[in-house]
Amino acid sequence: MKKTVQIGNIKIGDRRSFVLIAGPCVIEDRAMALHLAKSIKAIAQRLQIPYIFKASYDKANRTSIKSFRGLGLDKGLEILDEIKRKVSVPVLSDVHSVEEVAQAADVLDVIQIPAFLCRQTDLLTAAGQTKKAVNIKKGQFMAPSDMPQVIQKIEYTGNKKIILTERGTTFGYNNLVSDFRSIPIMQQTGYPVVFDATHSVQQPGGLGTASGGQSEFIPLLSRCAIASGADGLFLEVHANPKKALSDGPNMIALHQLEKLLCVLKSIHEVVKKK
Repeated sequence: MKKTVQIGNIKIGDRRSFVLIAGPCVIEDRAMALHLAKSIKAIAQRLQIPYIFKASYDKANRTSIKSFRGLGLDKGLEILDEIKRKVSVPVLSDVHSVEEVAQAADVLDVIQIPAFLCRQTDLLTAAGQTKKAVNIKKGQFMAPSDMPQVIQKIEYTGNKKIILTERGTTFGYNNLVSDFRSIPIMQQTGYPVVFDATHSVQQPGGLGTASGGQSEFIPLLSRCAIASGADGLFLEVHANPKKALSDGPNMIALHQLEKLLCVLKSIHEVVKKK
């Protein structure tokens, strides 16, 4: 049976609208994060698309030891809490260790499990025990049919507020491909499925000391995902991706967002009638 996940006044999986999860890859500074949250919310409101702000307070798996990781747990959560209060949007961020889960859960509406950590039992159960919604990124190394075992680790805690996210599958070196069969396959678990259109165009480690990306394919993959019945779309957005401190090559520019969402909304209207 199809489940919906309630996050504040937003329902993911009810088919009335896809949900937008969007924001910068990492919190670079307070002003930048607030500007993007307000700007994306305004676009989402105009189009009547439910919106959750996302940003990482720490990027624990950067390619290089010298890469910018973020502002850290304390400062990052402080900014996310401010966005939650002042912009009036739910907030999502990723956790990387059991030790940070409880503190993160005091602020976050959605706790995200990174793709590389989606099999880590202790991290999954710690996230589940918070009773917050948990978004699990499917690992690039996993088949969609592997996800029921991951889900059971959250369900074991009594938490059934689970979201699954497809973000591409490793195909050779420094390349990901998106298999859109993954969306209906994972929806067979009953839980809503989100498509991450920006990490799906990433080229992991493709620049040697950083990941590359093919952002020109974000619109194409987004259209395919919504046409495939995805319950939500995950997009990393930046005012100027070329100057972003993390994941710039695979982010969408803020000025491109509204045009894309207009197209996706039209596709969704057709899909939900069927």
